Amino acid sequence: MSGGGSSVPALQIFAGPRARARLAERGLRPEDVQVVPAAAGGPKGLILGPLDQFIFGDWLARSQQPVHLMGASIGAWRMATACVTRNAAEVKHEFDQLAHGYVHQSYADEPGAKKGKMPSAAWVSQGFAQTLDQVFGGREQLALSHPRFRLHVLASRGRKLLSREGRWRTPLGYTAAFAANLISRPSLAAWLERVAFSDPRTPLPLPLDDFRSHAVELNQANFQASILASCAIPFWLQAVHDIPGAPRGAYWDGGITDYHLHLNYAAMAADEHSAGLVLYPHFQQQVVPGWLDKALKRRHAATPSLDNVVLLAPNPAWIATLPNAKLPDRNDFQRYGDDMPARAKAWLRAIAESQRLADEFAQACEASSLRALQL
Repeated sequence: MSGGGSSVPALQIFAGPRARARLAERGLRPEDVQVVPAAAGGPKGLILGPLDQFIFGDWLARSQQPVHLMGASIGAWRMATACVTRNAAEVKHEFDQLAHGYVHQSYADEPGAKKGKMPSAAWVSQGFAQTLDQVFGGREQLALSHPRFRLHVLASRGRKLLSREGRWRTPLGYTAAFAANLISRPSLAAWLERVAFSDPRTPLPLPLDDFRSHAVELNQANFQASILASCAIPFWLQAVHDIPGAPRGAYWDGGITDYHLHLNYAAMAADEHSAGLVLYPHFQQQVVPGWLDKALKRRHAATPSLDNVVLLAPNPAWIATLPNAKLPDRNDFQRYGDDMPARAKAWLRAIAESQRLADEFAQACEASSLRALQL
């Protein structure tokens, strides 16, 4: 346990109706899990590191079934990290390295940039691409040959004005996409579509027919490019163009189309190895469909698509005990400005405190039945 000293429970467990019945009957067992989704959300995902270490390094290792790991943005980076590991020691090392690299990232030294000015998208993209190459370079096949994990990276491919990145095309295209999404989520597909880069060994066990989608084989040639694209926040990073093996075009952050991966998990058929449950470590209760839906509260409610989902989320009362009474987020880059050590100190404390999420989940898993809140 971390030394936060708070008696407030850190973890809340939510579940859809089908999942709740399973938990009440027999608790949560690692062999029940078929899919693990991972949301976009930038620095918020850092507090899930200890949970990731326990789930991938210890808990799932007690079972044998294939498990599909799906992610967008930092979620894709987290899931790819799990896939380059083979034992608990490697899981701890790799996720510690992910957290260290993310916490200590700095783009303040762009040549010729004015002090206090946000770095250019080109500069951020260059630095992030170098980071991904340091982490995954030469290990793409290792990730794609994990004996149990099957990786699926989600990215957003631009259409019409957004089919290529440009000084005027991009802001005009995203303005149109925002307006279309206000009308309906399916209308967004006129401007952006989902592309799932998937491990070819085992098909994704759920349909992607809720939104315009393409399926692309994930391989060594497009591994890093797909993750870079999945993390390419518009206007903060550059789009990734013409990814090998995928339809031509500009690719951006997977969170635009799939912010929290609110997919049709309920249509998933339980296979011969598992009970067909989805275990979702998340940083909040709500599973928001797309990034442009963040302000549209009417789209934040649970739907029948989540009936077989078990969602792990931090207790808001526990979040209030963290630095600045909130999760780490992208606004901290502006809050702390050039004071990277102060930002890193706050984020590292939040990560240390989030060990409680893993500890409390481990305790819950020992119960023969588990009471979960309604998702």
